[in-house]
Amino acid sequence: MTVGGRGSRIFVGMSVAIAVLAGCGPSEGLSLDQPGHKDSQGDDTGKSHGTNPLDNPDGVEPGLARITSDKDRADARDLIDKVTTKGRGPKTGYDRDEFGYAWADNADDVPLAHNGCDTRNDLLKRDGAEVKYRSGSDCVVVSMTLYDPYTGDTIEWRKEDASEVQIDHVMPLSYDWQMGASRWSDAERKRIANDPLNLLPVDGSANSAKGDSGPASWLPPAKGIRCSYAVRFAQVSLKYDLPVTAADKETMLDQCA
Repeated sequence: MTVGGRGSRIFVGMSVAIAVLAGCGPSEGLSLDQPGHKDSQGDDTGKSHGTNPLDNPDGVEPGLARITSDKDRADARDLIDKVTTKGRGPKTGYDRDEFGYAWADNADDVPLAHNGCDTRNDLLKRDGAEVKYRSGSDCVVVSMTLYDPYTGDTIEWRKEDASEVQIDHVMPLSYDWQMGASRWSDAERKRIANDPLNLLPVDGSANSAKGDSGPASWLPPAKGIRCSYAVRFAQVSLKYDLPVTAADKETMLDQCA
């Protein structure tokens, strides 16, 4: 999808990423401020964080920001409406290994690949603040601060508690398998498994609760991020020409109403 008129916001997202990776605090008015308090529904009532997915069609900018303006919500619905639908196929034959070994750096035709750093660490670097690396490495992340878009929590992550932050496949791999990826080449399956567009570091318990659910069965607990999540799900669906179920598409549209 080509999105016109958003160049200034992409520049802001890049500026934030540079500031974060340099260990600097965010500039005044940018979008990586500390989160506000959360209401009883788990919504972060502070400022948005990360990058608007409409401004991030390649998934290389950090995080996932809320979609709030009427125009952006209309653009989000237009995007989701392009997604095709079909019934979910059988899971027969699915195995995680069908998508290559986890966090392969050698996937072709995706951003961040072939840089000498595995996909998981690439994503931690992309979305983390105050990132620290293993001694002698500019790749292996050992600690960081993560603003989790799914829960609205700020996580002070350390490698010794690695599972506290998990990398979510926004469009789950077994879902991909059931919607057509079972017929793909090994290279194409490795691509979607390591594409930063389809990957978000998030709270581990939220990711475990999601499993391989589509949006009709699971949405992020923080309600304010759900339209952005639906957009990201649609972006992956469209990039890889994978349909979603009719119930999932209806749910996705509802989040941006």
